[in-house]
Amino acid sequence: MLKLRKPVAKRQAQIILALDVDNLEGAMDFVDRLYPKIKIFKVGSYLFTAYGPRIIELIHKKGAEVFLDLKYFDIPNTVAQAVGAAVRHKVRMLTLHISGGKEMLEAAVVSAEAEAKKVNSVRPLLIGVTVLTSKAARPEDILALAKIGIDSGLDGIVCSANEAGLLRRKIKKDFLIITPGIRMNSSGADDQKRTTTVKQAVKAGSDFLVIGRPILKADDPSARAGELLGDLYGAGN
Repeated sequence: MLKLRKPVAKRQAQIILALDVDNLEGAMDFVDRLYPKIKIFKVGSYLFTAYGPRIIELIHKKGAEVFLDLKYFDIPNTVAQAVGAAVRHKVRMLTLHISGGKEMLEAAVVSAEAEAKKVNSVRPLLIGVTVLTSKAARPEDILALAKIGIDSGLDGIVCSANEAGLLRRKIKKDFLIITPGIRMNSSGADDQKRTTTVKQAVKAGSDFLVIGRPILKADDPSARAGELLGDLYGAGN
């Protein structure tokens, strides 16, 4: 597992923009407008299925980094091969479903490290998905899944801020927390069941905040991103 900075509380949190848009041109328009204000962009299953590695190449060409959110969940060998391919695409981080089991997760870690060494590259951060934020979940179930992920060698966990504090208290290792479902104080939750604000997420111990619609649907996305970044840096003081 990659060695992370310590202590966790002193890491500077970052915003990741979720490129949840309908086409390549729209995705790159947001990258062009918001980089380097935002430095990491999430590519999910729709964009990657529709446009393949091209979207990753274009984001890298701009100078930004990619969070590849495909939530791998398959037999260990298949996931290992997929992770190896992601290493070759030089993504910053990627996701796997912890429910795939310890053998699958460990195969992913071995593959990532071997492929990174082979191509002389930094391997992606491997991030485990517990329960999707569109679903209700018991904290104890998320904790149990998170422990499996960290014990299997993953670098971090996806969870809402509602569970982040619990994971920090109960898992006595250094690991990253990625929190989706970030909303403005006045905005609705949409299809997310477990949402939170920037300040709440940072206070709970999140390292990366995944934000989509509050920026994508704003009248002025750049101004909205600046507002959220102001909340982030203020919360970190």
